[in-house]
Amino acid sequence: MSTPLARSNPPSPPIRIQTRYHRTAVPTPGVPLGEGWREVIDRLDHAFQPIVNVHTGFCFGYEALLRNVDQAGFDSIHGFFDACHAEGVLAEVEAALCERAVAKFTQIPHHRKAKLFLNIDNRVAPHPLSAPQGIVGMLDARGLAATDLALELSERQPFAWPPSAGGKRRHPPFKLAIDDFGVGHSGLETLHACEPDFVKLDRFFMADIATDARKKVMLSHVVSVAHLLGIVVIAEGVETEREFFACKAAGCDLVQGWLVARPDTAIEALALEYPHVEALSRSDRRSRRSDEHFVTRQMEVVDPLPVDTGMNAVFQHFRANSDQTFLPVVDAVGAPLGIVRERDLKRFIYSAFGRDLIANKAFGYTLTHFLSKCPIADLHTPAERLIESFSAIEDSDGIMIVEDMRYIGFLSARSLLRVINEKNVAVARDQNPLTKLPGNGIIHEKTSEALADRAIAHAFIYFDFDNFKPFNDKYGFRQGDRAILLFAEILDDIARRHGFFVGHIGGDDFFASCSGLGAPAVEQVVEATIARFGEDVRGFYDQEAREAGHIEALDRDGNRRRFPLLTVSACILSLPAGRGVYSLDEVARLIADIKKLAKVAPDKIARAAV
Repeated sequence: MSTPLARSNPPSPPIRIQTRYHRTAVPTPGVPLGEGWREVIDRLDHAFQPIVNVHTGFCFGYEALLRNVDQAGFDSIHGFFDACHAEGVLAEVEAALCERAVAKFTQIPHHRKAKLFLNIDNRVAPHPLSAPQGIVGMLDARGLAATDLALELSERQPFAWPPSAGGKRRHPPFKLAIDDFGVGHSGLETLHACEPDFVKLDRFFMADIATDARKKVMLSHVVSVAHLLGIVVIAEGVETEREFFACKAAGCDLVQGWLVARPDTAIEALALEYPHVEALSRSDRRSRRSDEHFVTRQMEVVDPLPVDTGMNAVFQHFRANSDQTFLPVVDAVGAPLGIVRERDLKRFIYSAFGRDLIANKAFGYTLTHFLSKCPIADLHTPAERLIESFSAIEDSDGIMIVEDMRYIGFLSARSLLRVINEKNVAVARDQNPLTKLPGNGIIHEKTSEALADRAIAHAFIYFDFDNFKPFNDKYGFRQGDRAILLFAEILDDIARRHGFFVGHIGGDDFFASCSGLGAPAVEQVVEATIARFGEDVRGFYDQEAREAGHIEALDRDGNRRRFPLLTVSACILSLPAGRGVYSLDEVARLIADIKKLAKVAPDKIARAAV
């Protein structure tokens, strides 16, 4: 949603407002306004900001943002709409602005390949979408389908929704988006009641997300809930590469913000593709090991139905394909709308006059009346998230797979299980057989990718046990393996809570890496890891050794001496953003050089930077 504008021009001459001081239920094109308000509207303009696919940079749609309210004599956009509301002409003004935005949108040469996102003030009525035919007629007059429009309803103002009727809620024919999600009214209650097609996450989530672990967790959970409900997630206000990477890692589908492009009133400045976003996604080496190839191999090709398919044709399709129990439904550009199930049509199919009734245009039945929500996932979605989306929906038929938000195939329960099985087999080949942590192959790949990604700060941490051999000699290899497993569990917990990558080099040597965290934060995590292991591993000793604080065992020369209880040393190598080019061999030598310093350091940590 647009934000208040600072006054940058001298105040315009005051406009004399003449209005009828009445309200209409919804924005209705064609309702006349007083000359004063018409002059105000004539001074306004719309800028368009692209909303693009997070993986490819392909433009999915444009948000129309109001401009020039200062030239019309108002301090801010919010102030303008407050004045409209106070004068009782909010609905009429919204209708006029809607017409202007749609008219300008159709001037974009490639507008048929994109959707228009248009803000609507929630105060126009208790339920602003209760009579959408005026909007549909306006779109039809411009040659647009209803599904080409997504109305954005802001959470910053409360709004009411009519109750469900018989468990089925009839939606308006256009798309719905909840704007400013996470900072306004209702929250998750809105997702349940409104059943939107899109959720636009507020800038609150984006600010400082690269370094705020709590926001990362919150964002990840919000995205997961939305996807479970079949809702597409748009990250709003993405301004930096670090914010982009955080949104992509959390699973956001689309991004909007200055990093992509600033709003522009010039139609010729709007593009269909934004290659720098695709380049950023490609350079995000952390997600290079995609599950795309697993999904592509198992994805079923189930041809979709266009949303304007007549009901007789739907009946004929099910009759001709008796093995199909459902069909995906898409809009004019191939974006998924949901599925239609054969069982939902049975009361018409088996009724004496059911098919004639449903095919009769006088009763207004269309394919949209029988649509059911279905989870949607991008082709690049990790397999684990796919299984979460599928299992969270009771009696789910599967998952609609999209690329550039266009439907490309379907994952049924059987094909999804095959995806998981193939991935598990592949992962097992790269795991350490004892700890099941990623082994040397993946560690080598992760470090190489981080070294190549010089735009973001990274940190490598090398962990090595102290006094492990005497512990192993005294208590046996099985107890030694338990100590290794204990540390692996601690690292795995660190990875989940702080977003670290962790791996097992072999024996008592471990590796970890992280991105976007400052040196103090990294050191704090490492110190906590060392302290936690030192405390937990004490339980692996007998009481005498715990009380004495040491054990007696033979050293490498065969001499008996005392050895302290097990601890862990760590080498932290910081790689700042904007650094030069370093090879993996150079990094390995640097870590080897400081490894001995960690063994004798009071806090068991050695630090270095490239």
